[in-house]
Amino acid sequence: MSDDPEQGPERPERPEPAEHQHGAHARTPTRGEHWSAFKESPFLPAVVLVFILAAAAGLFAGSYTYSMANPTPHRIPTAVVGAQDAPRGKAFLDGMEKALNASVEVHEYGSVAAARDGVAEQKVFAILAVARGGGDRVTFDVSGASGASVAQVLAETAPKVGKKVGVPVTVKDIKPLQEGDPRGLAIFYISLAAVIIGFVGAIQLSVHARGLNPAERIAFTVLYALLGGFVIAAVVDWWLGALDLPFVESWLILALTMFASGMVFTMFNTLFGRWAMLPTWGLMVLLGNPSSGGAVSWPLLPSVLGHIGRWLPPGASVNAQHTAVYFGADQHAFPFLVLAGWAVLASAVFWVWRHRHPGGRERAGAHAGVPAAG
Repeated sequence: MSDDPEQGPERPERPEPAEHQHGAHARTPTRGEHWSAFKESPFLPAVVLVFILAAAAGLFAGSYTYSMANPTPHRIPTAVVGAQDAPRGKAFLDGMEKALNASVEVHEYGSVAAARDGVAEQKVFAILAVARGGGDRVTFDVSGASGASVAQVLAETAPKVGKKVGVPVTVKDIKPLQEGDPRGLAIFYISLAAVIIGFVGAIQLSVHARGLNPAERIAFTVLYALLGGFVIAAVVDWWLGALDLPFVESWLILALTMFASGMVFTMFNTLFGRWAMLPTWGLMVLLGNPSSGGAVSWPLLPSVLGHIGRWLPPGASVNAQHTAVYFGADQHAFPFLVLAGWAVLASAVFWVWRHRHPGGRERAGAHAGVPAAG
């Protein structure tokens, strides 16, 4: 009832017909409207991620299984001293080539000393030498430090071949692995840690420190790379004693690896936004780590991976670290150039297209609501 006497009693409202209730809400949405609503919802990226993660799981398992589950010799550079002129040495060499499916790549040297220099320079993985005095005995030297998996294959094959062709064979490891790393995997693990934490660190900066401007983002990537590389080296050498590292060199290799890996993600984040993890994971984990030569030496990898791996950050990191630990006097510039090249390329792409990066904050004095390039 109304309190206003001039208006009189209120009349009860009649219910509206069903077709007039709620206006457009009673209309059944079209397929196009359903699709538009789905695209704007969080369900679309969630569904896409379900399929991407399933595919990534299969690719991850497949790439590592293809590369590492059944390593097969493809090309093993081997120093040969005097075997070609000795009938029994030639018979042993032919037997090795047959046993390893003709994968022995012969490099002739004039002396055992010169051949050992070839091992130190990582040009050859083994030395086949025939003892003077009729070629009655063959010495087959392997180098565990050059590649534990290759040395194992050669050390297991040589006595069998010698027995089969009737040639006495002496096998010895002239450059063994360190005692704390009998399988030669520690270098792979520390390089893997630097790669993974490198781009995970960049991901965390993009999530938890989104407001960093370009120069600040690069600076903090340098900082966590330097500190992270130091901690990895300290844990493996000082705490666990697994490897006796040339500490400063190893630390800087790890730091450069982490920085390059972090900037690769930052580059892809600039180019592809929220999907940056896909190319980063593909380049660094699916392709880079299995082809790095860390877990399985490159002569045992599929030939294409063996060549590609050296040009990617994980492979370059393993090569530089491996040489630093075991062949420090013969360090090569190539792996450092590869790491530096990726770091410079990724940083340059990020810097040139920094306005596309989904980070950064407003500059002082900038118009409200207009974010600065970040």
